[in-house]
Amino acid sequence: MSERVILAYSGGLDTSVAISWIGKETGREVVAVAIDLGQGGEDMEVIRQRALDCGAVEAVVVDARDEFAEQYCLPAIQSNALYMDRYPLVSALSRPLIVKHLVDAAREHAGGIVAHGCTGKGNDQVRFEVGFASLAPDLEVLAPVRDYAWTREKAIAFAEQNDIPINVTKRSPFSIDQNVWGRAVETGFLEHLWNAPTKDVYDYTEDPTVNWSSPDEVIVGFSKGVPVSIDGTPVTVLQAIEQLNQRAGAQGVGRLDVVEDRLVGIKSREIYEAPGAMVLITAHTELEHVTLERELGRFKRTTDQKWGELVYDGLWYSPLKTALES
Repeated sequence: MSERVILAYSGGLDTSVAISWIGKETGREVVAVAIDLGQGGEDMEVIRQRALDCGAVEAVVVDARDEFAEQYCLPAIQSNALYMDRYPLVSALSRPLIVKHLVDAAREHAGGIVAHGCTGKGNDQVRFEVGFASLAPDLEVLAPVRDYAWTREKAIAFAEQNDIPINVTKRSPFSIDQNVWGRAVETGFLEHLWNAPTKDVYDYTEDPTVNWSSPDEVIVGFSKGVPVSIDGTPVTVLQAIEQLNQRAGAQGVGRLDVVEDRLVGIKSREIYEAPGAMVLITAHTELEHVTLERELGRFKRTTDQKWGELVYDGLWYSPLKTALES
């Protein structure tokens, strides 16, 4: 049996088309791997079944919510990680975890090839492929959306020609990536800097003017840099993020409008919503102002910045990041 292709599967148009396309172009079986990072939206079982309906020989759903919170978001809290002093690494934090589980799936399901649905314009192509090279340099990488210049129109045409069972009649004007740590939105009209985000851009946060007369005070308890309670009630890291997403989001906290210096060398305007992340990072930063000696605090700010830059650049598994955490 030829080596299988292990595909990072989101349930969307591109990766659904990729299942059929990879099978036709390479003659290989596809195993779809969907990672639950607390992104909400469609039920993960629906996504798993869609992968099978699109032609995957196996479809795996990994519940990585607690792992993501404790092993990826928590270090970001402790590093006060804000790329360019603004962006809390919403997408960047999730990519090394997805890579890890794809590599695990490749070992389990006799996969010699891993595949992703990234374009050639964004940072994620680098994050995925540097991650694969770090953890499993023996694996071949396929990137059909990038390498074959897929457009939405081409993907829809392929889906229709090959009877791929996915609804493509309703087109969102937004490109969205989300998980429990936050939500990232791009869209064409926001490329013009004078255009303000419209109401329908947002989902995790309410308009800040709606509840301005009903403030919500929250007390976050930390122990050794770990958020352990909300208003005195014990919580896990995941629960802390989820609860603060709800409460801070209702107050309009965590809306960010950023012109970002991308890893690939271009600038991009991004709208982020990260209510829980911004509350926890802000609270942890203020706690350090109270507890750290001056020179230690000054030096830590330099290492915090470098940690965030390494994660943004896809270097989660780099020796320098490991050393900074030791």
